[in-house]
Amino acid sequence: MIGKPLAEKVRAVSLDIYTRAAAYAGPRGVLLADTKFEFGLLGEELMWIDEALTPDSSRFWPAAQYKPGGAQPSFDKQFVRDYLERIQWPKMPPGPELPPDVVAATRAKYREAFRILVGHELD
Repeated sequence: MIGKPLAEKVRAVSLDIYTRAAAYAGPRGVLLADTKFEFGLLGEELMWIDEALTPDSSRFWPAAQYKPGGAQPSFDKQFVRDYLERIQWPKMPPGPELPPDVVAATRAKYREAFRILVGHELD
């Protein structure tokens, strides 16, 4: 749809960003399991757009707790997804209001990821 040259450029840029982010996270004890990037064009120039490498767009796993072949402890929004599966939300708007304990636990996971990756608490 976008042509081979642009698709190859998007692939190369995506792998470069991912590789650099994973290399940063790894020594800090965090596996960057996967992430998503969104790109657009400004004229002919490829632009990296939208948020990226956040707990909303990536899966961050504590390396020390990684066990192949199953669900992993994480610092990402998987906690919210698991809650929505437990309540059997039909994935149709509107989404359910999240209970305060789910919001608090998700916030704590995101803040812990920040502390580990950046090296200080989020103010």
